[in-house]
Amino acid sequence: MVEALRKNPKFRGRRGPVVLAILDGVGYGKYAQGDAVAEAKTLALDALHSGCAHTRLKAHGSAVGLPSDEDMGNSEVGHNAMGCGRVFAQGAKLVSASISSGAMFAGGVWKKLVGGVKASGGSLHFIGLFSDGNVHSHIDHLKAMLRQAASEGVGRARVHILLDGRDVGETSALEYIDPFEAFLAELNAGGVDYRIASGGGRQVITMDRYGANWDMVRKGWEIHIQGKGRQFAGAREAVETLRGETQAIDQDLPPFVIAEGGKPVGQVEDGDSVVYFNFRGDRALEITSAFEQDGFDKFDRGRRPKVEYAGMMEYDGDLHIPKQYLVSPPSIDRTLGEYLVASGVRQLAISETQKYGHVTYFFNGNRLGKYSEELEDYVEIKSDVVPFEQRPWMKCAEITDRVIQAIEGGRYGMIRLNFPNGDMVGHTGIYQAVVCGLEGVDLCLGRIMQAVKKAGGVLVVTADHGNSDDMYEHDKKTGKVLLKEDGSPRAKTAHSLNPVPCIIYDPESKGEYSAALKEGLGISSLAATSMELLGFIPPADYDPSVLNFG
Repeated sequence: MVEALRKNPKFRGRRGPVVLAILDGVGYGKYAQGDAVAEAKTLALDALHSGCAHTRLKAHGSAVGLPSDEDMGNSEVGHNAMGCGRVFAQGAKLVSASISSGAMFAGGVWKKLVGGVKASGGSLHFIGLFSDGNVHSHIDHLKAMLRQAASEGVGRARVHILLDGRDVGETSALEYIDPFEAFLAELNAGGVDYRIASGGGRQVITMDRYGANWDMVRKGWEIHIQGKGRQFAGAREAVETLRGETQAIDQDLPPFVIAEGGKPVGQVEDGDSVVYFNFRGDRALEITSAFEQDGFDKFDRGRRPKVEYAGMMEYDGDLHIPKQYLVSPPSIDRTLGEYLVASGVRQLAISETQKYGHVTYFFNGNRLGKYSEELEDYVEIKSDVVPFEQRPWMKCAEITDRVIQAIEGGRYGMIRLNFPNGDMVGHTGIYQAVVCGLEGVDLCLGRIMQAVKKAGGVLVVTADHGNSDDMYEHDKKTGKVLLKEDGSPRAKTAHSLNPVPCIIYDPESKGEYSAALKEGLGISSLAATSMELLGFIPPADYDPSVLNFG
């Protein structure tokens, strides 16, 4: 346990709570066209910008522990940074380093996976998100493992691809499939049998999270493990056919099975080994439990093959899920939440299902459970199980109702909440829906401002990364919007590299700190900022607060 924070003798905080409002996926757009944040009618957000101290924070690349500043941020690393107050090397960087150094392949888990299939004559299977988005996975990691497997004499490998279209271009699947098939052909020329075996859109199969839609996992199990599904001769044929029939973007394409003579080429059998090659944990836990849990009851697994299963990383350090993994995750300690518990501050964390784990698990440094049952309350508002563009307001009103109740109740010293709309609706690429969702959030933000003012608290408005601020694809050189064949803008569904807001709404301020906030910082500075607004002195090794005290 950490020690209690020291009180700041020069600033004791306010009489009301500090409310950290995370507007997920809301950044400052680079381009006028496609910036749904700028286009939406956001009276509350505009008032905050015009009347409050504010600055811009970095929320991508090295500022959140990713390999380079070309890497977009995401909600997981973003909440890690906000809740932990420092920057830790994250999944993509750790996996790349482990592959580069050879540590992954020298480890006992890799040797067990490879040795098992060589002894049984079975297949080495890889399941994961098939792109270079570097948010959940990276195709280069997959290629490195396949190269290594071939060099170690693994005769048969099967790849089960989850199409992205979310962290990369919405219809970019063939840009990954075609070169990958050529890559496999090169490996197969050396005498191995490596093939794509199944696939489908990431929003349709396998990659559910937080128990929102277990039927996605059931479908994935049937496709990947049992080989039950619509059959095609190859992945390109599957994508072209399904795209033509449904007009869906990659993340929403129906699942498919690659078959020869009516027989799937890649069912998972006894004696096989399986690697789930996503390094991010939230969308890996459910399929992992289907492989590992004896008392699994979320759906009927039917035949459960006896396999060696491993994840790319340990997805849950407290529950040790999965039992075997290839790369150790970052070791994160001394979080904001832990310090506040040690200092006797009662806290509330709240969001709807889609981001509940972010204000709890990820905010607490990838830790399940509370630091204190007495001092912490976690509230999950159940998300609707419908496409986000059909309910772009999501559960922002319900979240706001509970937050205002908590502010008025006076029990909490700090409240953290996440409005998912800018991110989850942003990922759909439906511009009108994104604008609607943002305007709904803004109405809620205005309500929270009134409650904070009445209670004498402080509202900190920020985001974990950008998304809805950059909804169109642009030419990187000219900045012009790229168009579809019909002349309409090409939708962008991935996160942006844009900075995010940090706005301090402090109605009872007496000028204790400067209205000019520090610049050039990242979202990891929000932890120290929150501590200072609560009247504490942050730990010396925390990234600096945005506040300038005289």
